[in-house]
Amino acid sequence: MDLILWRHAEAEERPEAGMDPAHDLERSLTSRGEKQATKMAGWLDRQLPEGARILVSPARRCEQTVLALGRKYKIRPELGPDATPEQLLELVQWPSARGPIVVVGHQPMLGQTIAKLLGLQESECPVRKSMVWWLRSRDRSGVCQTVVVAVQSPEVL
Repeated sequence: MDLILWRHAEAEERPEAGMDPAHDLERSLTSRGEKQATKMAGWLDRQLPEGARILVSPARRCEQTVLALGRKYKIRPELGPDATPEQLLELVQWPSARGPIVVVGHQPMLGQTIAKLLGLQESECPVRKSMVWWLRSRDRSGVCQTVVVAVQSPEVL
């Protein structure tokens, strides 16, 4: 199974968003964030097979990020800003699902999921805005392993 974790691009800061979860969900991408999303979407579009499933947080900034990809996607409340790695892994049926799945979401959930799957000592891995981590599960002698296929940042595209 391939699991592609894509953090939303840069979003506007809103002081009121920190106090009210509804305001946080409404934050939009900045012009820099739109450029980041476009760059990363171009790279992803060249790498992803046509049948890849795309699951997106209900936050506006996540939906705006994935719109740059120009593919069908599903908004999933389980991927909101307060989601956990366990919710993400259950949703995507890691490691047994067929075909690649793209998840567009938030920190710290994405970084916590990466740390968990890679068995890192730290509980969270830093994931910059609009960065993609492409992970693959494989079976080696009856042991499920997680392999890093790619880590891509819009700054180097």
